[in-house]
Amino acid sequence: MTLPRSPAWQDRLRQAWTRRGVLACALWPVSVLFGLLVRTRQALYRSGWLKSEGVAVPLVVVGNVVVGGVGKTPVVIALVAHWQAQGLAVGVISRGYGRRTQGCFEVTAHSQAMDVGDEPALIQRRTQAPTFVAERRIDAARALLAAHPKTQLIVSDDGLQHLALRRDLDIGVFDDRGVGNGWLLPAGPLREPWPRALDMVLHTGAHPAFDGFQAQRTLACVAYRADGSTMALAELAELAELAELAELAKRPASPQPLLALAAIAQPEVFFAMLGAQGVNPAKTLALPDHYDLESFSRNEYKGYRLICTEKDAVKLWSIRPDAWAVPLLCTLPDTFLNALNQRIGALLKTAKSAN
Repeated sequence: MTLPRSPAWQDRLRQAWTRRGVLACALWPVSVLFGLLVRTRQALYRSGWLKSEGVAVPLVVVGNVVVGGVGKTPVVIALVAHWQAQGLAVGVISRGYGRRTQGCFEVTAHSQAMDVGDEPALIQRRTQAPTFVAERRIDAARALLAAHPKTQLIVSDDGLQHLALRRDLDIGVFDDRGVGNGWLLPAGPLREPWPRALDMVLHTGAHPAFDGFQAQRTLACVAYRADGSTMALAELAELAELAELAELAKRPASPQPLLALAAIAQPEVFFAMLGAQGVNPAKTLALPDHYDLESFSRNEYKGYRLICTEKDAVKLWSIRPDAWAVPLLCTLPDTFLNALNQRIGALLKTAKSAN
């Protein structure tokens, strides 16, 4: 059984963006106007009428050209972990999309996800890297360097279209949608005209739409709760099966039935990944991306064992600390990392000589 999910209009738009059908064509005139605005803004930055600002250390932007989740945050976490393993002091900046606060803040282990954004909260939790959020990413970068002056490299979670921030390397992340029907919003999924220059292209899906490096994404074999306790996914799968059998037999179930929850751009991907690991929940609940889970009902699903993404857990744990979070692991190919290391090495050498 599947409970109601994100608004139907979102599903309809996602379908429309896969082809140039009736709805996409009806929205195309608006996308022409949007494209004019985007190109004008780009031209103003190129001409110098609008200024891009940078910092003294190399800055890498990990972003997407299409709307919706493509797996940027797991890529950022994997990149930060890679550079940390090499001994580099890495910091992260973000706008903190969906937060209820304004201004520039450092994300700490004690930060509330609704105050700093669910993705920055997750990145800081997983990497322990200095992480700052601000409406203007340059403000976040400057605050990060002021608080952590030994930082050697900054990663921006999203921001390909944030031209006010001068960057040294653009990494574009794509899933199996590629660029969809190739049209700009709202007739298509593109945030900006395509093709556009990117230093590196990384695909997170199983079927890349064009050339680039391909990452591998899998669920961890262990879930964990707010108190740090863990349980193997295989054990959760067994408990879910026992609860289902008890329900079919019309007898009280000793294990709680399992409810899988996802408030991400493509919740069906998470549910499919659970199924691939043998975890078949009694119910699934798909909610809009960045949904305010602090308003999530405490009682309606009281009888269920909850399983969710890590991104959702950083918000959900305030009311359901018993929810099981499953980490999404992103493995970057050696060919990508080798090419990236060469670029970053050159940038670090240049920055060192300039200072």
